Amino acid sequence: MAKERFERHKQPWNADEAAQLRLLAGKGQGLKQIAKALGRSEESTKDFAKKNKIGIAKKR
Repeated sequence: MAKERFERHKQPWNADEAAQLRLLAGKGQGLKQIAKALGRSEESTKDFAKKNKIGIAKKR
């Protein structure tokens, strides 16, 4: 399985992305869906959520 390439490497998060992350996490979306919607890597999304105390649902 090929890894997706992210052209926005190490770009700072803006307020709109943070708001969308909170909204999607509040709706119970999983990490993979949130990262894809934001155009960010799963690792970046997880790190930002952890720093800002945003809980992301664990999909099984």
